[in-house]
Amino acid sequence: ACWKTYVGRPETDVDRGMAMGVLANGLASADHHEDAVSVYEAELSMRQRLGACGSAFWASEYTMLTLYSNLARAYQRVERFDESLRMRRDVYSGFSKLYGEQHGDTLTVASNLANLLVDLGRIEEAKALLRKTTPVARRVL
Repeated sequence: ACWKTYVGRPETDVDRGMAMGVLANGLASADHHEDAVSVYEAELSMRQRLGACGSAFWASEYTMLTLYSNLARAYQRVERFDESLRMRRDVYSGFSKLYGEQHGDTLTVASNLANLLVDLGRIEEAKALLRKTTPVARRVL
């Protein structure tokens, strides 16, 4: 019902954009991961388009990194591991630049990346990342 309320609004409507995120997150929560991927990809495309027009709301760095993180998780759930890994790395790098290594969001996305690396059997890469981030997490969290 939520999406049907907003779908007819202009693409620039803030509530429509927020409804896309709610729809994608709901689909992912209900284990409809293929559908969630489609909605996340559509939301990403829309935000990139609108951000290119100069709207800070649509393409703020935090908003885009959060969307990339959600899409990376959805890719992982539908076994699109190469795309998920690339995006998880980009998200970690982005949060590191945006907030620094000691920020809680940076540490969370580092953990997500490490978990994916373990799932892919890339244990040494995961260990190296965790050796870097675990002492920071112990100190700041």
